[in-house]
Amino acid sequence: MKIGLLKSKIEKYLIESYKNETLKENMFVFKELVLENKNISKIFFLYDNLSQRKNLSESTANELINQSIVIYENSLNKLSKKELNDINLWVGHVKSKNEYSDIDNLFSNNILTLEEKIKSKKLIVENLKSQNLLGQNIVTAPLNVVVETANKTVKNFINNLEESSKETLMKILKEDENKLETKYEILKETVVEKLQDLKTNEKDNVVLQTITETILKLEKENFDKINYFRLSELNKSI
Repeated sequence: MKIGLLKSKIEKYLIESYKNETLKENMFVFKELVLENKNISKIFFLYDNLSQRKNLSESTANELINQSIVIYENSLNKLSKKELNDINLWVGHVKSKNEYSDIDNLFSNNILTLEEKIKSKKLIVENLKSQNLLGQNIVTAPLNVVVETANKTVKNFINNLEESSKETLMKILKEDENKLETKYEILKETVVEKLQDLKTNEKDNVVLQTITETILKLEKENFDKINYFRLSELNKSI
């Protein structure tokens, strides 16, 4: 998958998460897969940098592009397929337009698309030469707000955990995602069975409603590491 499309999917997913109030969970994954990965975060910075209006001279814009290509190639060579696959597993389902198609063309080594690469480079140079107009960042600003808000939310969430829970969470975040997803499905079945047993023996209508809502929520819930953590905490409490 092209890096620009992957980045577009992440941005769309985080903004949708902000609207859907699921940002906290997705920001844990974003921090682990992107922000804490030196090479991925460096590449994403290049995409951001090359997509901005900077009022540069043509020679400076071309030099910025040339230096960016070198940094991109060095960083990409240090990335494993697994690191990119992990991100794709997270946001692969998101349908999004590639907002960085010209930069993807610029960084492409495919000689069959050489003409597209030249055209894209000219467009990027012209954009870098243009003046930063008021309102230019209308599209990107929400993501900045999302990340800033999420960082505070994540920090508060972790700080409110007990030490044992913090340790559990850190272990989960470091685990292999594919193995964890299998564990998640097994754990979900166990927890749902426990809740069904509780429901059978419960007489209080309010408690019954809460149990029913929890079961329905779990059945609809998809795997991610934060959901696994919450599920494991719930399993301990019942």
